[in-house]
Order: sequence, then structure tokens, then C-alpha cells
Amino acid sequence: MLSFVEKHKNGMIIRVRLSPNSSSCSVNGIMAAADGYKLLKISVNAIPEKGKANKELIEFIAKKLKLPKSAIEIISGDTERVKRLLLNGKFNELEEKIINWLEDMVDA
Repeated sequence: MLSFVEKHKNGMIIRVRLSPNSSSCSVNGIMAAADGYKLLKISVNAIPEKGKANKELIEFIAKKLKLPKSAIEIISGDTERVKRLLLNGKFNELEEKIINWLEDMVDA
């Protein structure tokens, strides 16, 4: 199982470290938080104002995983850099999509 995800009854929770106001939308690896949990580091162009960075984060993940934006919600960390996002769907299918997405980044 991926180190930055956890099972949820409605699908999967991913832990993200968001860097807003970046030059590009991208995944920048996996990092360890102070509490020992792993986080997927993601950068977005939007500024952290009026939910713009959160909206772009959801759009970015939805596009990369080919999910509707409505299937993704921020369940904690709305105003923080560290966030927990709920991806609604079947856990195994979501896990496969994330693995394929990250493999594509490594192969590029």
C-alpha cells in the first residue's frame, strides 16, 4: 500500500503537503511529517487566498486520476499546508490510479 494513503469506508484518504504560488502544478515527491506520517508533496500555481489553492489542488488531482472533481473533498487542513483529502470510490481502483500516475512521472 502507498505510504501516504489510508483506507476509508468511502474510498481513500491521501495526505498532502501543498505548496501554493508555485511556477507549476506538479508532484514533488513524498516526505515524512514530524508525526511520522508520509505526505505527497504537491505544488500548485494558485495563491492561498479564498480557497484558490485548494480548488486548484482538487482540479489537479482530479485531472491526473481521471476522477470527477466532486469525488474529491478536503476533510482536514483546509487553511493549512498539510491536508487530508477524501477520494470517493473503490479503494483498489483508486490505489491503482495513483500508482499509475506516479509511475508515469518517474518514466517521463
